Amino acid sequence: MASGIAKVVAGTLVAGGIVGASIRTSDDTLRPPGAGDEQDFLSKCIKCGRCIEACPHKALVVDNGTFGIGSTVGTPTFDMRTMACRLCEDFPCVDACPTGALQPVYSRDTAHIGTAVIKRDLCIAVKGMRCEVCYRACPLIDQAMTIDYHMRDNDTLHAVFEPIVNPVYCTGCGICLERCVVDDPEVAIEIVRNLDKALERIDEEQAKDVGNSWDNAATAY
Repeated sequence: MASGIAKVVAGTLVAGGIVGASIRTSDDTLRPPGAGDEQDFLSKCIKCGRCIEACPHKALVVDNGTFGIGSTVGTPTFDMRTMACRLCEDFPCVDACPTGALQPVYSRDTAHIGTAVIKRDLCIAVKGMRCEVCYRACPLIDQAMTIDYHMRDNDTLHAVFEPIVNPVYCTGCGICLERCVVDDPEVAIEIVRNLDKALERIDEEQAKDVGNSWDNAATAY
């Protein structure tokens, strides 16, 4: 099986190379639990594919240049819209790493992949429709994600159930992103790897003036 992974990695290296690198930087690429900063991770990762092979949920994929830049081709990353990290209790991906590129993770709530950021102008809950999909899907519900209940604009009868991410507890597992019901024009949630960038993005989103009147809710789709 390991040889099969090696062939996939090798094929990706040949086919992807540095050509067609993503507009994102390597620092933005989401890594498995236990990865440190990007420079340290890349200096230790030998692109062996063992962490990918060890993932029981097939959440880890080979970076083919879509999720990073040329130098990261062959490293492990996520396509979280397809399959997010399940935060396994025993973190088999970490155990499989032979070089220390993935450091031990001792509990689900201390794993850190990134931080979820809700795009409030796309979130149908913010617009006034009842939706708690991301909140209910969160493995750290009521810690990493809560619901802010408040009344709709100019409406004393109907409430808004707005999902709120707590960056202190959010691991960036991406299950909320995977389950998000919005995909047009894009998913209403993103996972930002760097905490400082995530906090900036959260502040930007909270500053947006997103109406949640009944008319907005009725035309959310």
